[in-house]
Amino acid sequence: MLPTLPASVRRQTIADALHRTACRLPNKLAIACGDVRWTYAEFDALVDRLAAGVASLGVTQGDKVAVLARNSQGFAALRFALARCGAVLVPINFMLKADEVAYILRHAGARVLATDSGLAALAREAAALDTQVGQFIWLPSEDPSEPVPGMRTFDELAACTEPIPDVSLGSFDLAQIVYTSGTESTPKGAMLTHDAVLWQYVSCVINAEIAEDDRALHALPLYHCAQLDVFFGPAIYMGSSNYITSKPVPDNLLALIEQHQITSFFAPPTVWIALLRSPLFDPDKLKTLVKGYYGASIMPVEVLKELAARLPGVRLWNLYGQTEIAPLATMLGPEDQLRKPASCGKAVLNVETRVVNDAMHDVAVDEVGEIVHRSPHLMLGYFNDPERTSAAFEGDWFHSGDLATIDDEGYITVVDRKKDMIKTGGENVASREVEEMIYRLGSVSEVAVIGLPDAKWVEAVTAVIVVKTGQTLTEDEVIAHCTTHMASFKAPKRVVFADSLPKNPSGKLLKRELRQRYVN
Repeated sequence: MLPTLPASVRRQTIADALHRTACRLPNKLAIACGDVRWTYAEFDALVDRLAAGVASLGVTQGDKVAVLARNSQGFAALRFALARCGAVLVPINFMLKADEVAYILRHAGARVLATDSGLAALAREAAALDTQVGQFIWLPSEDPSEPVPGMRTFDELAACTEPIPDVSLGSFDLAQIVYTSGTESTPKGAMLTHDAVLWQYVSCVINAEIAEDDRALHALPLYHCAQLDVFFGPAIYMGSSNYITSKPVPDNLLALIEQHQITSFFAPPTVWIALLRSPLFDPDKLKTLVKGYYGASIMPVEVLKELAARLPGVRLWNLYGQTEIAPLATMLGPEDQLRKPASCGKAVLNVETRVVNDAMHDVAVDEVGEIVHRSPHLMLGYFNDPERTSAAFEGDWFHSGDLATIDDEGYITVVDRKKDMIKTGGENVASREVEEMIYRLGSVSEVAVIGLPDAKWVEAVTAVIVVKTGQTLTEDEVIAHCTTHMASFKAPKRVVFADSLPKNPSGKLLKRELRQRYVN
């Protein structure tokens, strides 16, 4: 008969990970945001008090607490405080409209909503749309701001002297519900346990080499699982020093990297491209930066070459995954960036990944199939959505919805989302392949390839292009370039020039918005 031990003896939750780091490194800088500086001991003690303060609002284990806020020290502390008192975090994209925010609040059943001064009006408008939200928490911002009247303040809750209620919390309890972006359909709430997130931390630490001596800049939105759980969480787990900003624009990022001697930085390709194009970009001022990470989409090959030439001291990682796997699934390391430039690499430590056909058989080398996973990182399922949960796990594997090929060395290359494959004139065209070809044109800053309705082709391959400042490009030049180097049915039938491409705050291109904008 196995012995029965108190649950607390073997407990491992997200908040326990912070506490153990504070025990190891009490005097090390943990959080820097604006003028705020907290050591690990200070951060851990504040999280204790904040957890007690949240509990004083009537929040109990399993209750959903939504966060609609930009990056700040307050967001960082609340993330761990909710984990400590057993509440479930529901982070919300602050670019959504009120009715979209309200949908998530209603669907999750959130009763408390945390926000900041800049988003307070949106938070209140959304909460009034037939939701269960009855209380608001005001969070401080990176820049000084005034508390919003009628909301319980962060400082007030963090001053709580009551003990944290004793909860029987374990690693298999629900830690967060993270809603998918909804770029293809109604947002789905991926239910992730403490266990899933922590196994994912381990994969990040090993495969992405997140380390105690990192000075990490966290600039992409913390509501997004990539910044929150691939970088911020593992950095806390390891004891890195973490610099948080809510302004992922080149002028601010370049200044912060130089000022704080940042060594580690994550951004999607769109942000890396913006840094390279900034007139303030100076490699001599970025010499401390040695680890660079990207995700959300594949880095264009020409941009990879430019980064290698202009920042030769930076080792690059491509991290691929999805919300449902917490979110890291595969990785392409620094040694393979130019050898396998379009690939997302191989499965990370705690993930098993295959590329399969509709019969769930492994595809042949270079044949297109769907990426599927098995992993302790994976979600429990979609919250209150058994039908879509069942579909996602058909055949006892998680179906990513991404189409890919696998080469003779086992490296995976994503070619498109299943729903982004363009069907033109009876042929299938992967938008990613056309985008890579157009990026070979030196005057192209950014490009997105989409399919638009067409009487002749059913869908016409359409390229939306942002041209580099001071350069020119014509539709005929783009089409001629593509037809010279690839099958003619893959070449754009139409080229549109734009000043910018629509993106969500995590840097992902919003192709649905482009289709709506340019449909005839």
